[in-house]
Amino acid sequence: MTRAAALGVASALVLASCGGEPAEETVETPSPSMSPSPSSTVNVPAGVALTEVGADLAFGDTATVIFEPDQKQGTALELTVKGVEQGTLKDFSGFILDDYTKASTPYYADVKVTNVGEGEVGGAGVPLWGVDGKNTLLPAASFTTPFKRCPSEPLPKKFGPDKSFETCLVFLAPEKGTLEAVSFRPNQEFDPIQWTGEITTPKPEPKQQKKKDTKKKRDRR
Repeated sequence: MTRAAALGVASALVLASCGGEPAEETVETPSPSMSPSPSSTVNVPAGVALTEVGADLAFGDTATVIFEPDQKQGTALELTVKGVEQGTLKDFSGFILDDYTKASTPYYADVKVTNVGEGEVGGAGVPLWGVDGKNTLLPAASFTTPFKRCPSEPLPKKFGPDKSFETCLVFLAPEKGTLEAVSFRPNQEFDPIQWTGEITTPKPEPKQQKKKDTKKKRDRR
């Protein structure tokens, strides 16, 4: 699947909190039609240089881009993908998962966003996508109940000039897939800016290791 075609792929997760009466909570993904798009009407302050489209960056690098969540809002942002960690479905043990989630591999991207422009873009989603092994764009999940492991939050309600924000974005690679990159791609025609690097994988739990060691000892007997 090409990146352009994948822009129409956005799955919703239905999670329910455990404990008491389980009330269904929806984990929403941003609509591609609401994605920001570059615009020459957004003023870029003197001294702020935009990152070249199509740039390949490493985790830890910063890109400066035009961000326009709607026709009334726009600014220049610095986006930094600090790193990515692979999660496990055990991280969602406090939720009831739908089939899509159960068949996915979760990834957590630590990101930093700084408003280096002149506009106010409070409340908008962080304009980053995951890219899986099939070159499919994966929207970041958003939660209606807190997910402490990786909040996957939008920008603060007020996010004007010189404001900075750090959060973690949840990307779900379908069919037990892999995450290959994090991408800034505001529309289908935009040559994406992408971050890649070594993805941290989960360490074995100590209890599980103890069980394996115990089994080996028994087998030796």
